[in-house]
Amino acid sequence: MPPAVVKPAAPKPSLTTITAQVDVGFGNTLYIRGAGGGLSWTVGVPMTCVAADLWRIALDAARQDIAFKVLVNDVSWSAGADYSAVPGANVTIRPSF
Repeated sequence: MPPAVVKPAAPKPSLTTITAQVDVGFGNTLYIRGAGGGLSWTVGVPMTCVAADLWRIALDAARQDIAFKVLVNDVSWSAGADYSAVPGANVTIRPSF
């Protein structure tokens, strides 16, 4: 009888924290869009303002690398290439608009 084939377990989700250091002006909100970690490229998720120029989000559904960008008021995209994060990482970005 051949040996039983054991399937590797799917990776468990890891908490990934993304911090954006940027002042988007009073009354504005920073959003994040992307792929992985429960993000979508079509609908943004608001980040939490933790200081005048510091925004943060913790994603707990990351099983694979995350690609993302931030937007002011879920309308104005940050300049440059997409950012990336690996599951379980603490990433700080300094976007420009």
